[in-house]
Amino acid sequence: MPRAKRSRHNEEVNEPLPVTRSVDYGTAKLMPDVDRRRAWLLTVDGAPQSYVDLDEPTHLEFEYARRLGHVLDTVADAGRALDVLHLGGGALTLPRYLAATRPGSRQDVVEADRGLTELVVEHLPVADGDGVRLHCGDAREWLEAAPDDSVDVLVADVFGGSRVPAHLTSVGYARHAERVLRGSGVYLANLADAAPFAFLRSQLATYATLFEELVLIAEPGVLRGRRFGNAVLVAAHKPLDTAALARLTASDAFPARVEHGYALREFIGGARPVRDEDAVPSPEPPDGAFSIG
Repeated sequence: MPRAKRSRHNEEVNEPLPVTRSVDYGTAKLMPDVDRRRAWLLTVDGAPQSYVDLDEPTHLEFEYARRLGHVLDTVADAGRALDVLHLGGGALTLPRYLAATRPGSRQDVVEADRGLTELVVEHLPVADGDGVRLHCGDAREWLEAAPDDSVDVLVADVFGGSRVPAHLTSVGYARHAERVLRGSGVYLANLADAAPFAFLRSQLATYATLFEELVLIAEPGVLRGRRFGNAVLVAAHKPLDTAALARLTASDAFPARVEHGYALREFIGGARPVRDEDAVPSPEPPDGAFSIG
């Protein structure tokens, strides 16, 4: 992720300045990246949320975002427009990416933090005609009201602070995600955990009750229990192109592993699906896991 940097560009008269604002769920800050003319890092309470390059929307700075991007690149023929529902908006990194890589896609973005959405729209607006519609509301409530078989892809990247909210971790929530997806649809979620992976295993067990195909993408160091980190969960009824995903993720600056089939069943082990009455948020990251100076 980008760090604070200094260069001669800082001396330019038109240098973009950081923007700080109190939003509904904390303090948001937009910080310009001096090495990319119109690129911005969004943080909330010091934790990185999104990175956007307005001149190059296909640039995905965060490793987990690139892995989500790889999945989005492989779920359908290149360039084919899709109907997509994003739960969690941030600075709209992935909606911008899809608008560039799959023109004509229809995208709905649901973000609970109205103040954050207003900040992003004011300073980092989405281009007219990109097919991105913004909505303020609770992710699960929106999902429960969404029509059956209405989207090709559902992307869940929802964090309350630095934790996935409990009501977005249960079979009840997953059942609505499966209902809203078309038969060939794909569910993607950005999750975070560390060994012994009680949360991550329970999430995989939850989606295994509804979907035939599961994939997990994460750095080897995370999967070996060496550190806390992000993992991308992918669920579908149709086979996923795991060979293509393995090639793409292996070529990243921070290569990841693509787990599926027998190896993933072994990873799940005896974990049980999560009921609504037993749901808990994802674990609290250790100090410094995602924060920046």
